[in-house]
Amino acid sequence: MTRRRRIYEGKAKVLFEGPEPGTLVQYFKDDASAFNNKKKGVITGKGVLNNRISEYLMSRLGEIGVPTHFVRRLNMREQLVREVEIIPISLVVRNVAAGSLSRRFGIPEGTPLPRSIIEYYYKSDDLGDPMVSEEHITAFGWAAPQDLDDMVALSLRINDYLSGLFLGTGLKLVDFKLEFGRLWENEEMRIVLADEISPDNCRLWDIKTNEKLDKDRFREDLGKVEEAYQEVARRLGILPEGGPNDLMAPKTMQ
Repeated sequence: MTRRRRIYEGKAKVLFEGPEPGTLVQYFKDDASAFNNKKKGVITGKGVLNNRISEYLMSRLGEIGVPTHFVRRLNMREQLVREVEIIPISLVVRNVAAGSLSRRFGIPEGTPLPRSIIEYYYKSDDLGDPMVSEEHITAFGWAAPQDLDDMVALSLRINDYLSGLFLGTGLKLVDFKLEFGRLWENEEMRIVLADEISPDNCRLWDIKTNEKLDKDRFREDLGKVEEAYQEVARRLGILPEGGPNDLMAPKTMQ
């Protein structure tokens, strides 16, 4: 087995040098973290499920014209992606009050918002990913005003599409986090969706019972975390084809 050059390792994924110029291999780990890495654990099979779920959602978004870094899934835990220059801003799209929004404004969790709200966070583990404004983003050069306009427009489009898609499976898209990157092609740059879309960065509740089927089960010690991720995959019709053994994580190559 060929040894690959590790480009970057985050809390939930590892990026390796890709087989072709301008590509990377994104490996999904079972590691889980919350509260800016203060809480850590392992969710067995999470990497396999997130790889499949993100592949499915990225592919569906690509079909409606949303540009993404996703190329194709390679195996149970890896996918081929285009190498992009990650913009150090996360956009959080909120449809229903939950998490920090509920705490900051004293809004009961589960309250539908008057309209979808987009918040910006500066990607920095050391600083605890602080919330920032458009003024901060443009003044400090993290993104140009046009980049930000593109990211917001894409986020709203993604929200509209995914809200409908999840609703069709009996799930409510409460909120979710997106990351974007600059993709350079023939001296031209465009903003594309990067990272992943999965129960790791989406709040997904059962439409009838409001049961949480996402990483909040890990954050809040609700139990049955693996089952929640499996349920999301089941509702999307994409449970791993190989059965339980395929959910176990192989060792990543150094």
